[in-house]
Parts: sequence; C-alpha cells; structure tokens
Amino acid sequence: MRQFNIAEAKSHFSDIVKIAMLGEDVVIAKGNKPLLRLVPIESDITIRKPGTAKGQILHIAPDFDEMPTDFKEYV
Repeated sequence: MRQFNIAEAKSHFSDIVKIAMLGEDVVIAKGNKPLLRLVPIESDITIRKPGTAKGQILHIAPDFDEMPTDFKEYV
C-alpha cells in the first residue's frame, strides 16, 4: 500500500492514477492520517459470443436488401 499526502497527490495525480489502475492500493492522507483510498471502478463489460441471438429474429421485411430509391445516387 502506498500513501501520499494531499499536496503530493495534487502534483503527481496522473502517476498516482496509473499506480491504482495497476492494482496497487493507494491511500491519500492529510497529516499522515489516511483519508481515502483510490481504487479503479470495475467495469461491467462482458465478452460477446457469436450466435447468442440465434432464433431471436422473428421477422425480416421482404425489401430488406433493396436499395432505397433516393439513395442510389450515392452508390
């Protein structure tokens, strides 16, 4: 665990953030008394798996693949 006083944390904030993002405990203190702990937010990102929506498309319009008439000049 690394501890930084407030003035030091202000002047080296980006470095302290990098340390916390690497998983090391970072404590911000005032007068050697710990005030808070800096920790990264855990993301809720899940890895997508191909084919997980299989069978969920119930209807596709018959003209799905047709080019709109007013769009043909752009192709």
